[in-house]
Amino acid sequence: MTTTTHKSSQSVAIAPSILNADWTRLAEQIADAEAAGVDWISLDVMDGNFVPPITFGAQMASAVRSLTYLPIEAHLMVEHPEDHIGDFIAAGVNCVTIHIESTRHPHRLLQQIADGGVEAGVTLNPGTPLSELEAVVPICDRIQIMSVNPGWGGQKFIPESLDRIRQAREMLDACGRESSPVAVDGGVNESTIAAIVNAGATWLVAGSAVYNDRESVADAVARLRRALDALGR
Repeated sequence: MTTTTHKSSQSVAIAPSILNADWTRLAEQIADAEAAGVDWISLDVMDGNFVPPITFGAQMASAVRSLTYLPIEAHLMVEHPEDHIGDFIAAGVNCVTIHIESTRHPHRLLQQIADGGVEAGVTLNPGTPLSELEAVVPICDRIQIMSVNPGWGGQKFIPESLDRIRQAREMLDACGRESSPVAVDGGVNESTIAAIVNAGATWLVAGSAVYNDRESVADAVARLRRALDALGR
């Protein structure tokens, strides 16, 4: 594994996933994250087919939109994402991220997302080679690296993901998309954040590191921010 540290002028965005939030207090949990200074809200959309769990659909996105001024990402862990992109855009999300494994037509779907006026993200599972992204990197607004196998929160970060983060950063830079972030989803916490950011990530999905029964949302976000401050980010 290479130990190259990526230098970037981009600030690092924190995007808590509501998958781990207390849904009986969702408005409060989102307000707490807002007050703590997070940058985005991430929605893990699961259909019970692409991944085993079922979570929620575009109606939840609409509800979250009514609760926050923050930008919202919809991460579609679903089969046939083309059937749902329009609904999430209509619900008011600011980014739709699709899995490269979920469609035969990723270029067309990313263009559909962009045509809807929101950011187009593409992500891939830990076992999928980054070469699968080569044809769509020039038109995507972000590459997201899954650093756990998708479907459940609270999993441990897969160390081999660090090389994948570096490769994704190189792919974006090589096609002139230096300002497009590499996002990371899975196992992001105070112990892993330094290695993740040093590898080139600037957009971090944090689930159980923000929403847990050990501490308040404010304390959890402050813990992540202190880790970033130590990196000068």
